Amino acid sequence: MAQIEVRDLVFTYDEEGSEKTIKGVSFDIEKGSYTTIIGHNGSGKSTIAKLLVGLLEKESGSIKIDGEEITPENVYEIRRKVAIVFQNPDNQFIGSTVRDDIAFGLENHQVDPSAMDPIINYFSSEVNMEDFLNHEPTKLSGGQKQRVAIAGVLAMAPEILILDEATAMLDPAGKHEIKELVLGLHKRHDMTIISITHDIEEVSISDKVIVMNDGDIRFNDEPDDILVLQKELIDIQLDVPFSVKLSLLLQQNGVTITDPIDEDKIVEELCQYNSKI
Repeated sequence: MAQIEVRDLVFTYDEEGSEKTIKGVSFDIEKGSYTTIIGHNGSGKSTIAKLLVGLLEKESGSIKIDGEEITPENVYEIRRKVAIVFQNPDNQFIGSTVRDDIAFGLENHQVDPSAMDPIINYFSSEVNMEDFLNHEPTKLSGGQKQRVAIAGVLAMAPEILILDEATAMLDPAGKHEIKELVLGLHKRHDMTIISITHDIEEVSISDKVIVMNDGDIRFNDEPDDILVLQKELIDIQLDVPFSVKLSLLLQQNGVTITDPIDEDKIVEELCQYNSKI
C-alpha cells in the first residue's frame, strides 16, 4: 500500500519558472518501507524532502499522503504525520536542555504537561539519550545532537520520518551510529523512513532506492539492482560501496559471491576460495 503518492511533480526556485529544479517526477513510497533518495549535490533530492513535508509549495503535479492531497489549507494537519530531521541539528534546537528541547514539540501539539514526562523519558531512551536529559544540547557531540533531534520529532508521533542529509556533518563513527539507530527505529515501530542522502552506503539497508539526477528520477529500484550499476552511477557523480566493487571484481575472477552487499559473507567466501587454491 502506497502511503506517499507523487505524480508529475514540478518545482522551481526561479521566479520566472524557466529553470525547473524538479522536472515532473512520479513515485510511490510504501507504508512501513525504508526508502533512500540519493543523488549528487543539486540533483533535487533535498527539494523533494521539503516538498513532501510542505515546506515548499509545488508548481504543479500532486503529492498525496494516505490518499490526501497536500494543499495550503491542510498542510499543517498533514505535517502531523510527517517529521523531518535536517543536516545541522543545531538549527533545530530550541530548549536550554535536552528535556526542554523534546518538550517543545509536545507543547506545540498541546500535550498535557502532566503527560509529557513519560513521553520524553520513553523517546530519549529510544535514542539512548536518557542520561543526558539535563544536558545543554549545544555541548553534545554531533551524533548525540542528531539523536536528540530524532527524539524530538519522534515524540510528536509521526507516521513518516524524513532524514534530510542527517549524517552529512558527522564523522564515520557518528554516521554509523545514526544509521543503526534509524534502522532499529524502523524495525521496532514499522515507521516509514525516507533518507535523503548522497551516501551510497545507506542504499544497502533500504527497501527501495530512488536515484535523482538533475531534477529527474534516473533509477527507482531495489538496492541489489541499483548497486551493480557502477558505470551509470559514476556517470551521475555517484559511486558504489567498496564491498560491492570488491564482490564484482572477485566474481569476474571466478570467486562465487552469493550476496554482493554482505561484507562478512564476502570475507567468508574469499577465505573458502583461498583454501582451495
